[in-house]
Amino acid sequence: MLTPQPPLPDLAPDFVPFATAALDFHRSINVPAGTVAASRAELDSLHAHLISLHGLFDAHTTRTAVVAEAEGDHLRAVRTRLWQAAEHLHAAYHAAPRPSAGQTPAPEACRAGLPEGAPELSICQRHLATAARVRRQTTPAELHDPFTGLIRH
Repeated sequence: MLTPQPPLPDLAPDFVPFATAALDFHRSINVPAGTVAASRAELDSLHAHLISLHGLFDAHTTRTAVVAEAEGDHLRAVRTRLWQAAEHLHAAYHAAPRPSAGQTPAPEACRAGLPEGAPELSICQRHLATAARVRRQTTPAELHDPFTGLIRH
């Protein structure tokens, strides 16, 4: 026999539209029209934003998957794609020119992927903390599956 569930609490006002508007505003005033590489600070901020968005989708996926299988499956796919995007942002950060040197690191340094130390290490700490959670939720095959558009969704 199913136990009746307590009613859901009143939800807080939806802040997602405000976050979207803030990103649009940021882009319009801070991203130059010309061809300029993104700075390490911008890549770090984008990574933090993506990790936060990943956490939001993780929460929705966890709640939804138990009551709506098809919707939960789609949300799991979104969560995985967000993690893949965060992986690319993390790699782009380490490949970007360092502010002190003003030069792009050598290919050997990029392949080594070694962090430069504080404060640059914070992006790695954030990434590793999320990676531990992602490894518990996702199979290696799902994480490394290239997006082809030919998936079951």
